[in-house]
Amino acid sequence: MRAAVFAFSRQGLHTARRVREALAEAGDGCRLFAPERLAEEGLEAIAPPLADFTAPLFREMDALIFISSCGIAVRAIAPHVRDKRTDPAVVAADERARFVIPLLSGHIGGANALAERLAEALGAAAAVTTATDVNGRFSVDAWAAEQGLAIGDMQAAKAVSAAILEGPVPLISDFPVAGGLPPGLTYGETGPVGVRLSCRRGSPFARTLTLTPRVVRLGIGCRRGAEAGAIGRLADQVLQEHDILPAAVRAVGTIDLKKDEPGLLAFCRERGWPLEWYTAEELRQVSGTFTPSEFVRSVTGVDNVCERAALAGGGETLIIKKTARDGVTVAAAVEKYEVRFNG
Repeated sequence: MRAAVFAFSRQGLHTARRVREALAEAGDGCRLFAPERLAEEGLEAIAPPLADFTAPLFREMDALIFISSCGIAVRAIAPHVRDKRTDPAVVAADERARFVIPLLSGHIGGANALAERLAEALGAAAAVTTATDVNGRFSVDAWAAEQGLAIGDMQAAKAVSAAILEGPVPLISDFPVAGGLPPGLTYGETGPVGVRLSCRRGSPFARTLTLTPRVVRLGIGCRRGAEAGAIGRLADQVLQEHDILPAAVRAVGTIDLKKDEPGLLAFCRERGWPLEWYTAEELRQVSGTFTPSEFVRSVTGVDNVCERAALAGGGETLIIKKTARDGVTVAAAVEKYEVRFNG
């Protein structure tokens, strides 16, 4: 985690250093800011106005921690607040470290968890105010963020959080669930609102919150000079035809001969998907039944690139066989995945 800590007085600076020590013990990076009049070694000076100064830090940091009144913190971040899916965690603590208060992104951004962690380190009280936490109910967006799941619809997530306060919400999962369900969830396949864990499109509930683990690996082969657009069109077609959500894609695999292919690199960059590559020997070692091509073997040294590459990085089951068009081949595999709510 990358954190920016702001202090505005001598006493606040003392508490800020304690915060920095607590973050460092957990392996988190921390930048400490204070007014120029308090300038000391290891500090960065705050340049007024504060709201302008915090703008780049709001975009770059995972957390902003204010050792100040809540009012100062709110005015510092107010112009920059956009979306709970992307806003950083924002926490305020009084300068004598009595209270630590999460102000923004309590669940997805992790402000609630950060406040509780800092409160324990400082001997303070964490003033968490989100309804699910106060009532001891399951927080679906916080859990999804912890698990690295893509949240399909934030409005549906809000509807689930509201429904959980009134009674159990049904859950359906395409993956095995280890252990029991947390308070607020029950197994079920119908209802006005519900949670679905899946890599595929679908809406079994009147209002469905789909949470998607990133467990699909695309394998891609292409001729020299293939354009990003051609690769993207076939990848989109393959995913859509098999009802696979793009959010489920974890990575793209290919042979090392293609690791510098401009079109493939541009495609992965546009989608935000990491590109992994393997030698022909590594691909030959992948076990399974594949769609062979003597031409591909003559060029690459292995009979199939896309299917083998989809499995090479950790895919367990090939779910989409080789599909070819315009000099591009695409296949997909899914990793083994287990849902865990505790531990």
